[in-house]
Amino acid sequence: MITPGLRIRHLAFHGPNREAAAVEFGAGLNLLYGASDTGKSFVVEAIDFMLGGKTALRDIPERIGYDLVLLGIETMDSEQFTLSRSADGGNFRLFRGLYLEPPPADSEARELADQHSERSADNLSSFLLEKCGLNAKRVRRNKRGDTNSLSFRNLARLMIVTETEITSQRSPLTDGNPTADTPNFATFKLLLTGVDDSALVAQRAATPEDQTREAQIELLDQLIGEYRDRIKGLAKQPKELEDQLGRLEGSLDAYTQQLTTSEADFRRLSGRRRELRERLEQGKDRRAEITSLLERFDLLGEHYRSDVDRLRGIEEAGTLFSVLGHTQCPLCGAPPEHHQRDAECGGNVEAVVAAARSEIAKIELLQRELDDTVAALRREGAGFDRRLPKVEGELSSVSSELEGLTAPKLRQLRASYGELADKRGEVREALAIYRTLQDMEKRREDLERGSDQRAAAVSDGDLPTTVATNFAQRVETILKGWHFPGADRVYFDAKARDLVIGGKLRTARGKGLRAITHAAFTIGLLEYCRENNTPHPGFVVLDSPLLAYREPEGDDLDLIGTDLNAQFYSYLAKLPVDRQVIVIENRDPPSEVSARPNVLMFSKNPNSGRYGFFPLAAGVVGTAAE
Repeated sequence: MITPGLRIRHLAFHGPNREAAAVEFGAGLNLLYGASDTGKSFVVEAIDFMLGGKTALRDIPERIGYDLVLLGIETMDSEQFTLSRSADGGNFRLFRGLYLEPPPADSEARELADQHSERSADNLSSFLLEKCGLNAKRVRRNKRGDTNSLSFRNLARLMIVTETEITSQRSPLTDGNPTADTPNFATFKLLLTGVDDSALVAQRAATPEDQTREAQIELLDQLIGEYRDRIKGLAKQPKELEDQLGRLEGSLDAYTQQLTTSEADFRRLSGRRRELRERLEQGKDRRAEITSLLERFDLLGEHYRSDVDRLRGIEEAGTLFSVLGHTQCPLCGAPPEHHQRDAECGGNVEAVVAAARSEIAKIELLQRELDDTVAALRREGAGFDRRLPKVEGELSSVSSELEGLTAPKLRQLRASYGELADKRGEVREALAIYRTLQDMEKRREDLERGSDQRAAAVSDGDLPTTVATNFAQRVETILKGWHFPGADRVYFDAKARDLVIGGKLRTARGKGLRAITHAAFTIGLLEYCRENNTPHPGFVVLDSPLLAYREPEGDDLDLIGTDLNAQFYSYLAKLPVDRQVIVIENRDPPSEVSARPNVLMFSKNPNSGRYGFFPLAAGVVGTAAE
């Protein structure tokens, strides 16, 4: 009898005038490794998206122009199908056969809704569950024994483990949503035992108060679901967000002080520059005025000298006329014999000479005053000639200092402050979402606590001890096969709903060891189900399980000195064909693994090997999402 299950065969992106981006997978071990930012983790997200994930694909630059996604799947009895979906989401189209290229327009296709429904088989979840032998199963929803129809999304979180989830400090059976813990554990129990919760009979509300309480719980469940969808896009947990908010507040305070100081310096320097500019402009105006006055006064001095020369000529001529004796009158031209000394004559030489001398004295006085004024102006001009270069130098220095403060520093400070303020707003909004969610979950918990007595008759649905022990032993075998240190005592803690390894709860270990033990938990579940003929989809996808090799957190958490890396791949390479493991890693595997089929390296080198998941566009050096 062939065990039900699935195997992923390929993932492909297509778009008009775009080169196809595709990877193919086979049975057993599949490995994508290589440089960061080449699209490896994007492959994990895309696989989840094509298996009904609600989270939209990341809008990375390399994805621009691709509008169609194809996922090839194969059942264990060799039936082959291709799922087609818009890169923007929505419903699916199902084609028989494997299509790496878009199916022909006339190909027969079945439309499948993206939302699970127990009332119809025409949805992706029901189709996948049927191929896994898990259709028509029910899982417990709460302590009262209410059940939901099993959705493929209940299974997906146990098979597809992102880099964030693989290092999270919580059980693989929880996702941070207390209301989902019960169905998550019920799904885990279903896979291990093969028995669902169809036989449960829910405890119904007997009083109007109970009915009101149940209605409130249902409403809160809807709201909680909406908020859970919102926080899926948040990369950090509340504690990390609070720490980040504290750091942002500290940085903003520091930037505020720097801005206050810088703006005070800016105002001081601006005022000083304005004052120097006014002094320089006034000084230059006055210096230009002095130059103009000196030019005019030089011309006036020439006039004074010319007038003095003319008057001295008159004075000299009058003096000579007095000593020449009898000659023609210089004024009327009469000969000496016709001079009438007792007659009136305008040619009073003595009076003319006296007038000329008086005028000369006046002009010489004005000329001395002019010389004093010119000397004062020349002294004032020389003072400006000495001071103005100093003012210009100081102005240049202040302007340079102000420019250095204004251009790179002050603008950068303001931009940085704005970015930090925006980031603080985002963090506060994220924290508000978490707090609102926590408040609603607490209110729901209080409402459920009110009905605990009526629900007490229904068992919590704990995992049978034998099954829990056998599962833990399966994981222990895997860890020993990987040469994981301290893997000699592994058991399943029913209260924590997680593994205890070497006497230490799995979540109490460092990030690197949480990653590798989460991988062991996920692969152990696949192995246990296959060995005990219980249902399981048959594949798992692990993003960065060997994180300890890349980011050791301390001497006691560092696995670099062990051969776990080689043993990890050696173990997975021997998996039977009814099990598929897709591993995403940064670190290079051992040489014997890199030579295996279904192992692909993304180089991020345009001139060597495959650049990344998306082909490198001609003339474009982009950054793919890791």
